[in-house]
Amino acid sequence: MKKHIAGKEDTIELMFITIVANGHALLEGVPGVAKTTMCKAMAETIQADFKRVQGTPDLIPSDIIGQTYLDDENKVQFKKGPIFTNILLVDELNRSPPKTMSAFLETLEERQVTVGGVDMPLPKPFTAFATQNPLKIEGTEQLPKVLADRFLVKIDVDYPRMEEEEEMIRIKEREEQQIVKKIIATNDIVEMQEKAKSVVLSNEVVDYIAKVVDATRTDIHAVMGASPRADLAFMRASKARALIQGRSEASIEDIKFLARSVLSHRIAVRSTGGIGVHGIIDGIIATLKQ
Repeated sequence: MKKHIAGKEDTIELMFITIVANGHALLEGVPGVAKTTMCKAMAETIQADFKRVQGTPDLIPSDIIGQTYLDDENKVQFKKGPIFTNILLVDELNRSPPKTMSAFLETLEERQVTVGGVDMPLPKPFTAFATQNPLKIEGTEQLPKVLADRFLVKIDVDYPRMEEEEEMIRIKEREEQQIVKKIIATNDIVEMQEKAKSVVLSNEVVDYIAKVVDATRTDIHAVMGASPRADLAFMRASKARALIQGRSEASIEDIKFLARSVLSHRIAVRSTGGIGVHGIIDGIIATLKQ
């Protein structure tokens, strides 16, 4: 992936953690910071199908899920939508209508499409990356917390540092000669997802997770703290990170690394609090006793 991406090591790690944890990720950042490029490059390193959907104000659920039609013999057929893939990118999800957002996220949760009473499971592995703009511009709205909560993590994609920007220019200059090798198969991903479940989560780590999540609910700067889904997200993501790094046991350091990504889209901040969501999370990690 480094052949196409300058910097962004933590972002790339979080994306791969999401895949191994069998979850979905929300990538937030202004246009042009390589969110789409990173998703494509990640798919290229895996022998996986990749599809992309552009969020628009007139996007309807069938544009993602698929639709039924009558064939030449008047028989009802189903044309599968782009969601039937291994890695799906929904660009600017927060530009889509609420009905489409809800239908899409419900399908992600259930990992199947139901048409005419027939359940059609999504392929394995399956991971969705959705992007959203952080600013309310040009018809975009923040994804509602109740929907954002369905994503395992939210990954903030910031502007590159100056040295990364210079490297990016050089990468683009020689891009025609750079071919990303497929180094892992979809079967390997499924195997890793199963192995991640056997990673040990000690009582110490479980206790720390519970304390961190509970602290978000009592912080004076938060209107709403994280739901129990945050506990489960920490569990799955920390196990995936430990496996990726060759460890058989998750650690408290894994929880600290994942804290912003697991919690930032699950906390509502008081508008008069004077502190952002990252400030709340960093404060909890800094003051909480292990």
